[in-house]
Amino acid sequence: MTPAMVVATGSATHTGLRRALNEDSYLADAPVFVVADGMGGHEAGERASATVIEEFSKYLGRSSLELAEVRGALERARNGVEHLSTTGNGRAGTTLSGVVVASVDGIGYWLAINIGDSRTYRLADGELEQITVDHSVVQELIEAGELTAETAATDRRRNIITRAIGASSTGDADYWMFPAELGDRMMICSDGLTSELGDERIREILSAVKDPQEAADALVAAALLAGGRDNITVVIADAVHVASRQGAPRATDDMDVDTRPREAAGGVR
Repeated sequence: MTPAMVVATGSATHTGLRRALNEDSYLADAPVFVVADGMGGHEAGERASATVIEEFSKYLGRSSLELAEVRGALERARNGVEHLSTTGNGRAGTTLSGVVVASVDGIGYWLAINIGDSRTYRLADGELEQITVDHSVVQELIEAGELTAETAATDRRRNIITRAIGASSTGDADYWMFPAELGDRMMICSDGLTSELGDERIREILSAVKDPQEAADALVAAALLAGGRDNITVVIADAVHVASRQGAPRATDDMDVDTRPREAAGGVR
């Protein structure tokens, strides 16, 4: 059977220039491409992010996943991270962002998931689009018209997130599902990248470096040159084959997006 999508991947991670421990974890193997950025200190963040990745790793080798399966992995991950907090690991918590390959009537789709302030982008036809929306204090202030994107980048509250897996947060993840297009380049990253590089610089590198592994390496290197003040992780997934049919839907469909008020996750990252 022809797969709904074939993906070429690249990934890179670095502790950064000011941190002693890399609390990021990631998965870059079909059908799951995600980044988790841990928090909590004293190895709690490292264990929290690894716990999430372990749950999603159970799906490796599948051709595609359904929303219910992604939700199930997230719930098991949440339980695992909460268990860490009760066994001497402090207020362990982590973000999660990324995409999984989905299939609708044999057609390739991206199913995006996000909780926290790691991000998922899509580069298509030279245009970079941020798919996910940060769960952070400064994002809420931007939406309220109290901050601009430019001032938010240096605001002292920029590292305070409002949803997480663990860290006493009960906020749900957001989900989006949209048709994949041949040539799509999905880029998932921890905030160690976006705190150092603006969207235009990210777009330039993603557009110029065609090999996904070389592009991931180039983005991490650029973030290090810009300061490298946090852990930096990048995952890239390129759609090199996408099953489609004549007249298939092409508009992005938001699905099951949580609209409940965001609560403080109790973590500064």
